[in-house]
Amino acid sequence: KDGTTLICLVHSALVLGLLQSGAVGARRLRGGRSERRASLLPSAPHRQRGDTTTTESFALDFTAVEDNMDSFMTQVKNLAQSLYPCSAQKLDNDMKLHFLENMSVTCNDGTPAGYYLKESRGSRRWLIFLEGGWYCFNKENCDSRYETMRRLMSSSKWPQTKTGTGILSPLPEDNPHWWNANMVFIPYCSSDVWSGATPKTDQNDYAFMGSLIIKEVVKNLLSKGLDNGKILLLAGSSAGGTGVLLNVDAVSELLEELGHPNIQVRGLSDSGWFLDNKQYLCTDCVDTISCAPTEAIKRGIKYWGGVVPERCRLAHEGSEWNCFFGYRVYPTIRRPVFVVQWLFDEAQLTVDNIHLMGQPVQEGQWRYIQNLGIELRNTLKDVPAMFAPACLSHEVITRNYWIDIQVKGTSLPRALHCWERSLHDNSKNSKAPPKGCPMHLIDNCPWPHCNPTCPTIRDQVTGQEMNVIQFLMHMGFDVQKMAQQQGMDPSKLLGMLSSGS
Repeated sequence: KDGTTLICLVHSALVLGLLQSGAVGARRLRGGRSERRASLLPSAPHRQRGDTTTTESFALDFTAVEDNMDSFMTQVKNLAQSLYPCSAQKLDNDMKLHFLENMSVTCNDGTPAGYYLKESRGSRRWLIFLEGGWYCFNKENCDSRYETMRRLMSSSKWPQTKTGTGILSPLPEDNPHWWNANMVFIPYCSSDVWSGATPKTDQNDYAFMGSLIIKEVVKNLLSKGLDNGKILLLAGSSAGGTGVLLNVDAVSELLEELGHPNIQVRGLSDSGWFLDNKQYLCTDCVDTISCAPTEAIKRGIKYWGGVVPERCRLAHEGSEWNCFFGYRVYPTIRRPVFVVQWLFDEAQLTVDNIHLMGQPVQEGQWRYIQNLGIELRNTLKDVPAMFAPACLSHEVITRNYWIDIQVKGTSLPRALHCWERSLHDNSKNSKAPPKGCPMHLIDNCPWPHCNPTCPTIRDQVTGQEMNVIQFLMHMGFDVQKMAQQQGMDPSKLLGMLSSGS
């Protein structure tokens, strides 16, 4: 034990040395030298005069290592792994389950709603994550959901702890800019895209209280340190990503009403930017998979007693279902929101009745898929902060590989960091975006998985990994025809695909 303690002390000294040398390197860089050095810069916490609160944990600043990020992240990872025996003795990184103090706000089946929390003492940054998981829109498919996916409708079997991954990870090598925030995970148990405000009664078989669950969690967190918070990032994936768009303004307004107007509320919507487009094949509206997106939401909003943002409601009075679609609700949102959206989202293709992992797709399906990418690009072009890779996937910010995906050489954590810097600079009345720090990133290539950093695809039958060419051929990709469309030699196109260009 004494030997381990000694090792930990030595490691601590190394960390301090790295921090100090990094800071010196960054100062030299900013002084005009061309040499770039890796730096871990402690960011000075914002302190009011007379403020005696604990010093805020430092955040990582990669400004000085933009061109050498891979090497730097490898060093951070190696350092973090070497420190693991030390941290494992003292730190419990899991989030702990807390049920809501207001027991009248419940899951679908009347069991208490709740949240998981990992506090980061000294940090004034809070990340609240809304889980996804589709929805149900009538008694029949809600009954079916309760039988097959009860975890998404009841808290009766929730575990006592939850481990954060991706942007919820407390490890800097997995989560370079948000690892030291207070982490909150709200399980999805309302089946209403986080919009409902209807309790369970003798007349209602299920409660739909998603919007109220979010508000109650925020109220509960005020007594756990949020009252001293500086930034609250409301994030979510899939139905949770749409939930962010529906609730980010309401959370900010709630905090203002409760006497906390200085907490800066922002949104991060992952894979929740759905289109109300025409399905490839029109089918009867039986369940969430077969039903056209617009029809499912029209039925759901009535069944849930769904609540939409007031500004969007006024813009779409009588057709409030529009507010569940990102490109329609986004212009009415007042708080800053960063949008993450795969250009070929699997959930979007599923509701559009395009099923890729079976028989090779037909030419009409292939055109439909390409047009989907074009439509999504068009709806995102005026969104100043967004990250849209040309990949076939769904959800990303809580995946372990979230730091590996890049658009035009910029990773998602880096783009989020640039966005945060721009918001900080804007608060100082600086209109210009941070130099060399992009945050409007969208792939231009036209096919699913034409971005070489896309997540791995596996054949659903064999479980084998598929490279880009195998995947495109599986989908019925015609190299000859596509090369002709692009005005290039077929062998050159194959070479580009093979090299991941």
